[in-house]
Amino acid sequence: MNVPHLPPSSIGNEDLVGRRVLLVDDDPTVAEVASSYLRATGFVVEEASDGFAALEAAERVAPDLIVLDRMLPGIDGLEVFRRLRERSSTPVILLTALGSEDDRIAGLEAGADDYLSKPFSTRELVLRVQSVLRRSIGEFTPESVLEYGEFRLDPSAHVATRAGVELALTAREFDLFEFLLKHPNQVFSREELLRTVWGWTYGDLSTVTVHVRRLREKIERDPRSPVLLTTVWGVGYRFTMGGASDAVV
Repeated sequence: MNVPHLPPSSIGNEDLVGRRVLLVDDDPTVAEVASSYLRATGFVVEEASDGFAALEAAERVAPDLIVLDRMLPGIDGLEVFRRLRERSSTPVILLTALGSEDDRIAGLEAGADDYLSKPFSTRELVLRVQSVLRRSIGEFTPESVLEYGEFRLDPSAHVATRAGVELALTAREFDLFEFLLKHPNQVFSREELLRTVWGWTYGDLSTVTVHVRRLREKIERDPRSPVLLTTVWGVGYRFTMGGASDAVV
């Protein structure tokens, strides 16, 4: 697929050209500008303006990624997201109202792969889409399988299992778990995780907090008393296969 005059954000991401993005937003101006820029970058864009249309489009086109507005007519965006998650693990970027921390936290806790606050720049939207897509499809060169105790993580297949049972991890949760498995017994601050796992030099630190909590729910026997992914008070988080910790929450 030839896309002339690609924006700077497309450079080095030619392998993502042709990926299908479902854009769900009831604001026609936002939808028109965002979809135009995504198409100019090389994505194939399907649009939907309400929750029911979004569910139908997701079933029909099987998108590689969904950009979903939090506030929608007919069905609330979070309810649309929950129904989508029942069908597939397609990565989702939620669009939230500027300054609404509750919206962001609710979306992350529901399992969204990323969020973007309105108003947003089209360049940032494209960068977020590229980042989440690249993480969800994995690199094309095979990576070594990681095995620690009961856990087995295959970066190339993007599959993590515990005692042979697959863990239902979102793309961001998978990235966080992979990073921690590669760096056992080391303590990382939320700022360090935001920078190394998310690739953000700035951002809402609650993003890390929520994803740590969600990852605990999937790898710990008792998430309320974690022994694997623990909190070192005043410092950050540490993954310890032996289960020892300085302090836990």
